Amino acid sequence: MNDAAGLIFSNIHDRNIPELTHKRTMASVPYGGRYRLVDFALSNMVNADITKIGIITHYNYQSLMDHIGSGKDWDLSRSSGGIKILPPFITAFDNTTGSVQPYSSRLEAIIGAYNFISRSTEEYFVLSDCDTVCSIDLRDVIDFHIENHADITIVGKNTFLDRADASSYTIIETDGKDRVTNLLHNPSNVYGNVNVCLNIFVLKREYLENIVLDSLARGYKSFTKDIIARGKDTSKFMMYSKFDGYYASIGSLDKYYKSSMDLLNKDIKENLFGVKNRPIYTKVKNSAPVKYLDGSLVQNSLIADGCVIEGIVENSILFRGVKVGKNTVIRNSIIMQDSFVGDNVVLNCVISDKNAVIKNGRCLSGHETHPFSIGKGAVI
Repeated sequence: MNDAAGLIFSNIHDRNIPELTHKRTMASVPYGGRYRLVDFALSNMVNADITKIGIITHYNYQSLMDHIGSGKDWDLSRSSGGIKILPPFITAFDNTTGSVQPYSSRLEAIIGAYNFISRSTEEYFVLSDCDTVCSIDLRDVIDFHIENHADITIVGKNTFLDRADASSYTIIETDGKDRVTNLLHNPSNVYGNVNVCLNIFVLKREYLENIVLDSLARGYKSFTKDIIARGKDTSKFMMYSKFDGYYASIGSLDKYYKSSMDLLNKDIKENLFGVKNRPIYTKVKNSAPVKYLDGSLVQNSLIADGCVIEGIVENSILFRGVKVGKNTVIRNSIIMQDSFVGDNVVLNCVISDKNAVIKNGRCLSGHETHPFSIGKGAVI
């Protein structure tokens, strides 16, 4: 059992997909028919025997609290340890608006969680964002950190990126032996085979406490620029490069769409959800089985429990409780929980948020690089 606690950032990249985070955190964005994005970070930690986890919130976190509940679905409903929702930490007062300002960066979020960190007894901390979809063996990452006597271990993956894609990632540069020499945040002149930061970090609790105290004393704001960039020559930062599984960074609506469509590939789905001893847990709901009525046809799609289908569904993902009307055709689309799609509707490359109503006869189409988005609870 690893002597480690976990810290998850629920809101760090909300602004990347405002279409889906307008009324929720990044952590509670639905994914894959029955999951939320936070399920991956939580499950990775639980599968590594991490049983004390704090989730740092910012705003719009009611749906996250509803999803997490007591933590029992992740075996985290415990009197000692378990899961803790850490409320927003106020970092400043805006005199112009008369309002208080929550944290605006990863480092400020860590500072706000100082009490949780300092009162923990675990020797190590694993930090993780919610916008990285992967199934990773965190036990091995922690062992790598310990064996290399690292101050901070950063999980990276060698990936081919074109110039446009690289500008939305943090790129790790090393000395060829996995020691970090630089971190490039959203570079504009880097492309090709690069080491992408998966925003998963391991460090000693004591080192994390010192980061907080030093940052308060010096007025540091950025984990990447003020901690990693400033400390790379005097501290030992290592990159864990052994992760070779599937990953997706949900950095925009089109990347969310692409990652979701990837799940229709059996190999990718197996790589995420079928890894031995590394299940992805989520909130359990008791729903009726899918009903396929006369005239229905489903091909290469993920259909969750409780759906009622009378039309055609191809290359699509339907969440729990979706109703599809007669003579309706849904292709290459993502329809979230409890949405209603009427009769004689045609959808292509559409992302429909929860509880949407698409009226009879509607014809809506986007493109795989620019999917058509329907808001939560919208009637269209």
